[in-house]
Amino acid sequence: MPIPSTLKAWSVTELGEPVDALQLVERAVPEAGEGQVVVRVLASAANFPDVLMCRGVYQVKPELPFTPGREVCAEVVVTGPGVTRAAVGDRVLGLTTLPYGGFAEYALMDQDKVHQAPASLDDAQASSLFIGYQTGWFGLHRLARIQPGETLLVHAAAGGVGSAAIQLGKAAGATVIGVVGGEAKAEYARKLGADLVIDRRTQDFVEQVKVFTGGTGADVIYDPVGGETYQRSTKCIAFEGRIIVVGFAGGEIQSASLNHALVKNYSIVGIHWGLYNTKNPAAVDECHRELTRLADAGAIDPFVSERFTLDGVPAALQRLADGKTVGRVVMEHAGSNG
Repeated sequence: MPIPSTLKAWSVTELGEPVDALQLVERAVPEAGEGQVVVRVLASAANFPDVLMCRGVYQVKPELPFTPGREVCAEVVVTGPGVTRAAVGDRVLGLTTLPYGGFAEYALMDQDKVHQAPASLDDAQASSLFIGYQTGWFGLHRLARIQPGETLLVHAAAGGVGSAAIQLGKAAGATVIGVVGGEAKAEYARKLGADLVIDRRTQDFVEQVKVFTGGTGADVIYDPVGGETYQRSTKCIAFEGRIIVVGFAGGEIQSASLNHALVKNYSIVGIHWGLYNTKNPAAVDECHRELTRLADAGAIDPFVSERFTLDGVPAALQRLADGKTVGRVVMEHAGSNG
């Protein structure tokens, strides 16, 4: 298939909410530099950092204009000098290189962020396998050292990050408790395999966890919410438990009371998965091999709740920003194997 000279892409030209910040533009297809590949986007999964970048409040602040969409499944169409990890025609997944993100027809990737896509997953699922599942695997296995038979508590269990943690926890042999907001999200968490689902709108998760665990509490707590959710989690963490701080989707960055951690013998562990891509890329490769194995075995199965075309990107990102989505919402191009 010949590569066109121009492409359609959603561009952030001024910061704000996604529905306001994104403009559909036509611009030149990027060129592959040293160690880079140009890819034809098959699917691009929406992530909360895409929302934060539109608002200008993420730790990564690309210069305007830029195209968001960090996580893609794509076909390699051009390889630059020095590329050894991918060839033209390969179906790959991984992170795009800003400003040429995935909410476009073509995107740019650095080869060290390129991984072969599992044949067992369709394009939309494959695009969803990277950030959330890698974060979950590193947090649960490398940092928290979760063990079979332990109890894992997952906050925001119906979201993209939380749903990955539920599946990874079950695959690790843990008993999983999911905390969600609302019955629709509770039903989704049950389908993912959570052993107990708590609706925080009608139930006190601290009391429910204590009852479920016979008073011992959760061994591992996976918290992408922060704020009051973190503070209350310290009241139901087990002896020698581990609280994994994943993010602050609730909008409030909490302070940790270290005297409380001292008297209850629990650990507070932060996971900034992106650092592994520069500090220990071999570990990212190892994790991808393990995730591929789990996907091929059916132990993890990324759930895509919404599939939309290029035209639907601003509205879908806005739904994600407003907390109205479950699982993963993914842009697909016509002709993908979604």
